[in-house]
Amino acid sequence: MIIGGMKQQVVANIERDAAAGQFNAKVEVADPTLTKPQQQDLLRQYLARRDTLTYRVNNHVSRRVANLATRYFNRRTEIHGLANLQGVTGGAIVTSNHFNPLDNTVVRKTMRAAGRKRLFIVSRDTNLEMGGLIGYLMTYYDTIPISDDKEYAGRVFPQLVEQVLANQQLLLIYPEQEMWFNYRKPRPVKRGAYYYAAKFGVPVVSCFVEIRDLPRVDNAEFDQTRYVMHVLPTIYPDPQLSVRENSRRMMATDYQQKKAAYETAYGKPLTYRAEPDDIAGWRGDQQSLAIGPSKTV
Repeated sequence: MIIGGMKQQVVANIERDAAAGQFNAKVEVADPTLTKPQQQDLLRQYLARRDTLTYRVNNHVSRRVANLATRYFNRRTEIHGLANLQGVTGGAIVTSNHFNPLDNTVVRKTMRAAGRKRLFIVSRDTNLEMGGLIGYLMTYYDTIPISDDKEYAGRVFPQLVEQVLANQQLLLIYPEQEMWFNYRKPRPVKRGAYYYAAKFGVPVVSCFVEIRDLPRVDNAEFDQTRYVMHVLPTIYPDPQLSVRENSRRMMATDYQQKKAAYETAYGKPLTYRAEPDDIAGWRGDQQSLAIGPSKTV
């Protein structure tokens, strides 16, 4: 599903940042922006809202809406490797590639298929400012905002993460950070998700979503796509290692698993050389995906 209008500039931004090795850069062009006071006020509202009856009612409604959306948007989604979730019974951090505002529904479908009915999601604080149905879900669903506000990031956010994991729930963190629309390739990951897994002694549920083109037009720039979820071997912290050592080991293992899954799914080595099929379903100006120097990881 195409969300957010035309993507010509987004595709150009992806090509530019991939060539520069800036794999965690923001490429979307219409995301909300906040001043520091606006950011702090938004976070205060979020924290105050969580303890109200209004929030609890809307949280229940939003989870039902999210489940309906999950079934609708994943009518054609396949799930491979579900057996890798058999040993995950308590709290865990889930990681996946981030390529669509609704790609969390692929993860949610997978976790529900494994018998896990609830999935919390870490999302940028600016997403709380989105409008429409997506904005409603961002506000009232099981979302934990991440922010660069130092007080919130250093004190409040870790407490919220710990609470979710202590309650034996799953928490989805996108280690690529920013969304790159319909980008097929797994990008190098940042350490945050693995730091919290190591700090709180929980496993990492490693996932990679393959995107397959369909011979149906979606809009002026894209054909429709469908998804194949690959659940990869779960990564457990080593009790003999420090938090730092564990986080680095888990991060490296997760990236290599995603890399291997990409290479198996698409039948070619992972490089970050720009190729016309990097953007799934793309029918726009193919010249925007100019071939650049090859880079492998």
